[in-house]
Amino acid sequence: MSKMHPDIKIRHLVATWPDDAERGAVSRFCRRHKVSRAWFYKVRAAAAAVGPIRAMGTASTRPAASPAKVDASMAELALATRESLKSLGYDHGPLSVAAKLRRQGVRPPSRATLARIFTRAGVVVPEPGKKPRSAYQRFVYPEPNGCWQIDSTQWLLAGGATVAIFQLIDDHSRLALASLVADAETSEAALRVVRIAIDRHGVPQKFLSDNGAAFNPTRRGRTGALVEYLKTLGVVPITGKPYKPTTQGKNERFHRTLHTYLNRHPRAGTIAELQARVDVFDTYYNTEREHQALPPGTTPAEAWNATATALPPEPPTPETRKPAPRQSVQRKVGRQGEVTVIGMHFYIGTNHAGEQIHILYDDETIMFFDARGTEIIQHPRPPKGTVYISRNGPTKQPSTKS
Repeated sequence: MSKMHPDIKIRHLVATWPDDAERGAVSRFCRRHKVSRAWFYKVRAAAAAVGPIRAMGTASTRPAASPAKVDASMAELALATRESLKSLGYDHGPLSVAAKLRRQGVRPPSRATLARIFTRAGVVVPEPGKKPRSAYQRFVYPEPNGCWQIDSTQWLLAGGATVAIFQLIDDHSRLALASLVADAETSEAALRVVRIAIDRHGVPQKFLSDNGAAFNPTRRGRTGALVEYLKTLGVVPITGKPYKPTTQGKNERFHRTLHTYLNRHPRAGTIAELQARVDVFDTYYNTEREHQALPPGTTPAEAWNATATALPPEPPTPETRKPAPRQSVQRKVGRQGEVTVIGMHFYIGTNHAGEQIHILYDDETIMFFDARGTEIIQHPRPPKGTVYISRNGPTKQPSTKS
């Protein structure tokens, strides 16, 4: 006789199941007694063929062995690897643990199996409502150097001073091109980190940043040192839409990974000390950490080397350089006869107070017109740093008018 199911009472109920049972009764029975519908109908078929008594000996459908089951030693190794990554401040999810095991010569369990191991061990909390990775759509430039992205993040030194960490990444490969710790988010520091990256990796075709004054303030009506430098190389500077930080989402994720790493170490006391720590992070990030946005098992350095870099852009010549397009804005004249445009205050005259005026400007000239299109006044484009422009011309000092 075949091996009997452990609960004889359940087998008896199935073998003697009434033919006129109500609809849905089988499903409810199987759920209540934790047996499969396949096993239920196997016993019922045996009862019909050989009778209820002999059918009571129908074997369980549970497999004699579970070849996919992870042994205790592998589970312990996975948990130890996760804890090691976490203690160093590195990503320590299932994919990161699997990557680390592979690079140590160990064939890891699947991502789902590792997630179950971590959940059963109580080191993670399941998030069933979390959006699946397959639901995200990413845009990626097809080649390294197709587009670079820059942003900065703040950090506190041990003494309480706030510094800026500039991070520059390649859109295609996610390679950390260069990082720089500076006193503040300034255009001078932005230029320095970009020049470091260009010396290492060549010139990109496009350059994405936010609209910050240190990066690309063109949406604020003025140019910036970094923008002008990039244009001399033929690079196309582009910015994200105002109040749309998701455009720089890759930078934001990069910042978060760096913060996790830095928080696992004592606070650096100086800029030089913090720079050394950031450099160690960049090396790990580029050469050891398999990036989840890249093909499975690929680090940013491997992704960079797998595809030829984009051709560098052609620097413009005086003959090919096009003049900047003329900009047009509307402004209301204040009670003191002033308007503000391109970050400067212009005195128009109290006789125009409250009027809506039209302003045209380019890199050389700025002109003011009344509602009827009559020119009120025009000035040569004031030099950078000018704050107030009276009828007599620009001055570095702000106006004394309220």
